[in-house]
Amino acid sequence: MQFCTLSSPVGELLLVGNESGLREVGFQNGTHPTRPQPDWQEDPRPFKKAVAQLRDYFAGRRHEFDLPLAPSGTEFQLKVWWTLRTIPYGETWSYGELARRIRKPKAARAVGAANGQNPIPIIIPCHRVIGANGSLTGFGGGLKIKRILLELEGGTPSLF
Repeated sequence: MQFCTLSSPVGELLLVGNESGLREVGFQNGTHPTRPQPDWQEDPRPFKKAVAQLRDYFAGRRHEFDLPLAPSGTEFQLKVWWTLRTIPYGETWSYGELARRIRKPKAARAVGAANGQNPIPIIIPCHRVIGANGSLTGFGGGLKIKRILLELEGGTPSLF
């Protein structure tokens, strides 16, 4: 596994991946920082495209990411995570809406749990999921970072 760090408006990010693609984006200043494992190698070269796209995103020049991703999760988690990628930039969905989109309308809590386990936040935009009443709910990087990301994308959350 290889990794590199990136300074961003939401603090330092740790990018982790291998030949399959990006596996993790960790908020180093968040509630659960990712720490490099002893067998990982620091090497920024495999992350050049990811770093460039994240910088463009934070500068407001990128609304979608085009990167090889290789998250590790259950079939259900992967379905939730791939569906998260369809939430348009600047929009938000409720957990219930996300559950309906994966054709599991009664699984809002399970969707919330899968959303919370997303290993590639920002790029897989789990920050775009909010409570049914419009409230900002859990986020691995913390609610302050979630608010910053939503404001960067256009401010006011909107529900379907």
